[in-house]
Amino acid sequence: MASKWWTLIVVSVAVLMLLLDITVVSVALPSISRDLHANFEHLQWVVDAYSLALASWLLAGGSSADRYGRKRVFAMGLALFITASALCGLAQTPLMLDLCRAVQGVGGALLFSTALALLGHSFQGRERGLAFGTFGAVTGIGVAIGPLVGGVVTDGLGWRWVFFINVPLGLAALLVTLRKVEESRNTNALRTDWWGMALFSAALFLLVFALVQGNQRGWTSPLILAALCAAAFLLGLFWAWERHTKDPLLDLNLFRLPTFTGISVVAFALSAAVFSLLLYITLYLQTVLGFSPLGAGVRSLPSTLSMFAIAPLAGRLSVRAPVRLLLAGGLLVAGAGCALLTVVSPSSPWTALIPGFVLQGLGVGIANPPLAASAIGVVEPERGGMASGINSTFRQVGIATGVAAFGAIFQHKLIADSSRLLHAAKALPSLPAALRGQLGRRLLAGEADVLARSLPKPAAQLITHAYKVGFVGGLDLIFWVAAGVAAVGSVFALALVRRRDFVAAAGQGRRSQRLAKPLR
Repeated sequence: MASKWWTLIVVSVAVLMLLLDITVVSVALPSISRDLHANFEHLQWVVDAYSLALASWLLAGGSSADRYGRKRVFAMGLALFITASALCGLAQTPLMLDLCRAVQGVGGALLFSTALALLGHSFQGRERGLAFGTFGAVTGIGVAIGPLVGGVVTDGLGWRWVFFINVPLGLAALLVTLRKVEESRNTNALRTDWWGMALFSAALFLLVFALVQGNQRGWTSPLILAALCAAAFLLGLFWAWERHTKDPLLDLNLFRLPTFTGISVVAFALSAAVFSLLLYITLYLQTVLGFSPLGAGVRSLPSTLSMFAIAPLAGRLSVRAPVRLLLAGGLLVAGAGCALLTVVSPSSPWTALIPGFVLQGLGVGIANPPLAASAIGVVEPERGGMASGINSTFRQVGIATGVAAFGAIFQHKLIADSSRLLHAAKALPSLPAALRGQLGRRLLAGEADVLARSLPKPAAQLITHAYKVGFVGGLDLIFWVAAGVAAVGSVFALALVRRRDFVAAAGQGRRSQRLAKPLR
């Protein structure tokens, strides 16, 4: 078999693994919580550590691959991803799991940032369209089947195999990469902007840290205020550095185009409003409704099936209808789905989620095809890698900050509503003193059932009911906030995305001159 087809196979396997590790893990989180005695904040970091590392290393990984060799960086990413996956499966503490997830995210970023470049070097003409189409299909499949695969593996083998399964697949892909994939590089590649990456990573980490820890430590505590101020300062420093450095990590000149700015906002809003909710929906299905991991994965299918059903139509429409209408419309439909999810109550059957799931899937399916094409459609071909990397970065930042911000809102609402109900029932004085002091923490850890088994039946029933009321109240609030984020993203799409900004043969020279001007 020709090396180019081996390249397509290993790229597809690698991308499938890294995308599955975004969605598969969400289904396994309740099992991880029980086994490692992880609280809610630990579970947030299981998702955020991976997303933050992906976001921080995507652009640096792409520029490093161009400079030092795409095959070499891809192989390094595979080796790092395999090693981190094995360590995640062996983790004995929440902290070890979170740290290994961050390393796994770095490996995933190296893989994802080099995948399209490897395919572009190996394939030409019509075969390139086939290769990119296969890549897109694998990407969609990875997102779609993640919850189901996570449920099957967690139920059948245990949550550790969610990570262990990457090891044999990754080793096979690494062996093929070393033997069959051709090396390629860009002789005119820019130097990797390590200072920019360090500033960007530190700012994102401090922002997410503050959001995750704010409820526990107090939003006016010196630590949280310092973290927020430092995050803002580092982001400002990053912006100033990128304006003046010779080889920027993030080409700020691209944001001169209103359409590119609008597309970046849409990428952030879509991830924040839809994909960051997976953690909370999975916890609801398993800890409140009592479904197994497989049961939760199966019940997530309406969203993925509707996304697959509408995506081909959206792809055809993207060459006929105005892109801004598809982007804005997709976000509005997804936001409507988030709003519909607020119908859930402590006594609702899971079927109450179906209308919201379907609309969320339709919205993502409508917006995703034109979003992916538009990210590189507004720049010249030589800037396509940078533009695509920025778009992927905004997606991952949307997931990371969405999980953290929604978590802060959710925790506050859960504790407030649960405590209010227990106070109204005058139940708190009847609980053991030691339990009263740690009630909020243990409810956030999902230990309502554990608490109930240690208490008399009336108190147990009340605690369980209070937990469900607080959980659903928190869900409803973040669903409304997510709907608002989607609506804001839709407004930005309508206001900023313009047909005349897309690259056309006749206008490339003029646009190149405009974008080449230094940003001041």
